[in-house]
Amino acid sequence: MSKRSNRREPSSSDDSSIDSEEEARRADLKERDEFAQRLKKRDEDRTRKVVESTTGKRAYEEAAKRLKLETEDREKLLPKLRIQSRRQYLEKRKEDKVAELEADILDDEYLFAETVITERERQDREYKKSLLQIAKEHEKARELERIQRYHMPKDIKKGETQEYVEVDERERMPHSEQKKWEAEQLASAVYKFGSKDAKERAAQQEEYELLLDEQIDFVQAMQTGGTKDKERKREVTEAQRKKMNIEETKKSLPIYPFKEDLIAAIKDHQILIIEGETGSGKTTQIPQYLYEAGFTNDGKKIGCTQPRRVAAMSVAARVAEEMGIKLGNEVGYSIRFEDCTSERTVIKYMTDGTLHREFLSEPDLGSYSVMIIDEAHERTLHTDILFGLVKDIARFRLDLKLLISSATLDAEKFSDFFDKAPVYRIPGRRYPVDIFYTKAPEADYIDACVVSILQIHATQPLGDILVFLTGQEEIETCQEMLQDRVKRLGSKLKELLILPIYANLPSDMQAKIFEPTPPNARKVVLATNIAETSLTIDNIIYVIDPGFAKQNNFNSRTGMETLMVVPISKASANQRAGRAGRVAPGKCFRLYTAWAYKNELEDNTVPEIQRINLGNAVLMLKALGINDLLHFDFLDPPPHETLVLALEQLYALGALNHHGELTKLGRRMAEFPVDPMMAKMLLASEKYKCSEEIVTIAAMLSVNGAIFYRPKDKIIHADTARKNFNHMHGDHLSLMQVYNQWAESDYSTQWCYENFIQFRSMKRARDVREQIMGLMQRVEIELVSALPETTDIRKSITAGYFYHVARLSKGGNYKTVKHNQTVMIHPNSALFEELPRWLLYHELVFTTKEFMRSVIEIDSKWLLEVAPHYYKPKELEDSTNKKMPKTVGRATLTEA
Repeated sequence: MSKRSNRREPSSSDDSSIDSEEEARRADLKERDEFAQRLKKRDEDRTRKVVESTTGKRAYEEAAKRLKLETEDREKLLPKLRIQSRRQYLEKRKEDKVAELEADILDDEYLFAETVITERERQDREYKKSLLQIAKEHEKARELERIQRYHMPKDIKKGETQEYVEVDERERMPHSEQKKWEAEQLASAVYKFGSKDAKERAAQQEEYELLLDEQIDFVQAMQTGGTKDKERKREVTEAQRKKMNIEETKKSLPIYPFKEDLIAAIKDHQILIIEGETGSGKTTQIPQYLYEAGFTNDGKKIGCTQPRRVAAMSVAARVAEEMGIKLGNEVGYSIRFEDCTSERTVIKYMTDGTLHREFLSEPDLGSYSVMIIDEAHERTLHTDILFGLVKDIARFRLDLKLLISSATLDAEKFSDFFDKAPVYRIPGRRYPVDIFYTKAPEADYIDACVVSILQIHATQPLGDILVFLTGQEEIETCQEMLQDRVKRLGSKLKELLILPIYANLPSDMQAKIFEPTPPNARKVVLATNIAETSLTIDNIIYVIDPGFAKQNNFNSRTGMETLMVVPISKASANQRAGRAGRVAPGKCFRLYTAWAYKNELEDNTVPEIQRINLGNAVLMLKALGINDLLHFDFLDPPPHETLVLALEQLYALGALNHHGELTKLGRRMAEFPVDPMMAKMLLASEKYKCSEEIVTIAAMLSVNGAIFYRPKDKIIHADTARKNFNHMHGDHLSLMQVYNQWAESDYSTQWCYENFIQFRSMKRARDVREQIMGLMQRVEIELVSALPETTDIRKSITAGYFYHVARLSKGGNYKTVKHNQTVMIHPNSALFEELPRWLLYHELVFTTKEFMRSVIEIDSKWLLEVAPHYYKPKELEDSTNKKMPKTVGRATLTEA
């Protein structure tokens, strides 16, 4: 009996544990749904009802609130403005009085000679002269005082912090945007050489032929077809375009003659695939045509998605300018961490990810009458998921018009996916492009780019050059080499303007690529693959294509993501060549052989969905109520292992339960437009009571690559400044210190300049921080601080990033805990020389080796606390601390 009862006991306890698990699951699902309802209600309350009467109590409260804020601002500003005004008045009064005194002395001397005046009058005149002399000397002394010089620092008592004082009064001005730094950058980008009389002396000297040290042999292989003469006449030059008004520019675009046909086609068909070359006017003109045709009359909006943030912002600004309205009113944009729309917005540009978030609050896109998925050929992860979502919506929302816009010839594939939707082709206006290949492969493509630029500049007619490089580091290297060689060639060459374009460049300098080239000069634009389709730069005649681009690749076996330089596809190569034939017949110089193009390049780029981590996308689809992901309608299905791994990761993070359903934690995570691991870190800060610090760290990590600035001529100073911020426990806390010190300096531009920190990146981090704080309040988390203690902050980070853990092995290298892969600490890290036993990293970057970027020191016990379901105690045993076993050895037994 006892044996039987013993057997039954476990089964009864198992049943009770299953019941308790089921109850917990149901309770969690109930809480999740209640949370979703609260969010929906909060969103409804926050949405301003424009149609309702504005005389209600709420409108009165809003007006009173605005008035109160205005009064507070005025009370703060008025005393400062009074002092400023008084100073300016006294300054001007002094100048007037000095001028008056000088004029008085001159008049007196002119009218009355020395012999005519009395002794008293002579003394009076001498007094006035000495007064004028003192005033002038005082002004000179003040000029000397204005020169910045070293002052001995004040003694700081223990426990006190030194108050930061602005060096220059101008730095207090709003929107200064680090003018000093940008002026220096600009000065280094544009070189002027030779004496002022160089032209005269050159005319006197004998003419000599310019000899380049090295040249590349190119072979012309083919010529792409141009457009018909009729269409060619419609093309306008850069100079003519500047003279035109906006209306004429719109009429000169290739899409304009098809305006009526296009509107008719959109009215006749619910889904339309639009194919047209980059620069034909699809993105800017189609939403305006739809607006004019009355698609927004019923209070609904026209939406247009872009794969890149830069494109969404610049296109929205251009359309607002063309329509003659302020950006943010009828035309606006919405990107991650930035919303520039109002209740009046009817044309809305956004990134694909932003539209995903809108699906959460509005699953049927009820506020839109037309949705345009632009740049569909780029096949980003978000675009591919959008295809499946909008296809589903179009089937039950028959009044929604869906336009899929693509710049390449894969429109048939989109048509088949959208149930044989019709394709509308906008004829291009491309001129013929001569394509040249190298005779032999190039060993160093950056050096080959520099040689090719100088070769074109010295031998080819005027016209701007576009060079495609993989990233900021390559662009800066190429820029430096080019400037050095141009200087050595002397004044014989025409002026060469070198203009870089990459994401971390200040916006003022980004805009310079669109400015017209000065006469008798040539512009060289060094760009990443953003210039392939998203941006159209006028007057490009020559394109240099090394054939490489950076690509994110996710290894589902090791669970690691790496950013690598890979060869481009044939479709990308043709797209790049097409940039040369927009203004006149152009030339494309490919720095690889014709054989390599035919045999080594893939036909199309692998869609992003098949090569990156799907964690965020899966979480978003689960939040939208799509549970059967394996049968979701993808244009190109992702690998099965990647999808399973994403589900496993979300289960480990607690976003999904054992039934694969979204938990309350998962629903809260879906509200954050960040990686699931970062979302978990933010939510874990509630438990560890350190949400203020975690929000700062998350904001700084979002701009991590662009915070510290390292000018080539001040490398030692910049590295010393960076080391001053280093925290003993790691980089996340160093980044937090940077932000906190910047906040203490009252968000000073000058402080950033002195510490070699990019003000633009810090300003973006502040904007991101404010957005995350709003989202934390939205998911009902109170903001509290844990400083000066950092253990809870590091525990909170570990709760989100427990996947990213490495430990020090016997050989002195770090190995990841789960996959035993060798990784190194990045040389820029605060812990580069420390080598703690256990580390947590933010991301892996593959350059020459696999580097861990942004690391912190952790305790292995924390992993059992935050992820007991993922780590077992045996895995976390530290072999380096183990002592020899106290058993009797074989040798001693034999001796005995």
